Amino acid sequence: MGRDIPTTWWSSTETHSIRPNGSTLSILVIGLFLFGLGDAVIISADWGVTPWTVLADGISVMMGTSIGTATFFVSLVVLLLWIPLRERPGVGTLLNVIIIAGTIEIFEPRLGISPNPMDSLLRVVIGTALIAVGSALYLTCNLGPGPRDGWMTGLHKATGQPIGLVRGAIESSVLLIGWLMGGDLWIGTVLFALLIGPAVAICLKVTKAAASQERPNLNAHQ
Repeated sequence: MGRDIPTTWWSSTETHSIRPNGSTLSILVIGLFLFGLGDAVIISADWGVTPWTVLADGISVMMGTSIGTATFFVSLVVLLLWIPLRERPGVGTLLNVIIIAGTIEIFEPRLGISPNPMDSLLRVVIGTALIAVGSALYLTCNLGPGPRDGWMTGLHKATGQPIGLVRGAIESSVLLIGWLMGGDLWIGTVLFALLIGPAVAICLKVTKAAASQERPNLNAHQ
């Protein structure tokens, strides 16, 4: 795992394990659900969406599909881009594709549209916080990166370019393509881009501290 991602009592010791323990799998599912819910909340703010969702939104506009369906399509396409890079998906990678898109599909139409700017701002902040918490939980499970993160690290290894440069190029490209296709790009997108990095870092630190205090006694029932 990356040096900034802590190891917790639920972290899998094998990234490509096909039979993770129940605790790891449960926390993974919760984390991915919170991530998808946060994305849906930001969409409902009607102030612009996250960079990758701008692309999904643009595709949904052009294809006449829901944004959840478009998110699933984007994830599958990105996953196919792993093949020439020889990246291996894990259980977490595959569940990432299904759970995040499915959660957006279910909750986005039920949240409605924000009625005023203050509500929009609140939704962006809450959505960003949910994504940050969800990211911290699923990343610490160590069951494989999401399709987008795996593509980023694969390109980094294949090209030898700094990972920050690779990430910036990918995010900028999908944002521009999504916007040109009619995706929702506005102030909420900018706020998310500014807040998500520090928010994830804070949530990872909190997760590490909480996990160290709540480590279960595995010998208690032996």
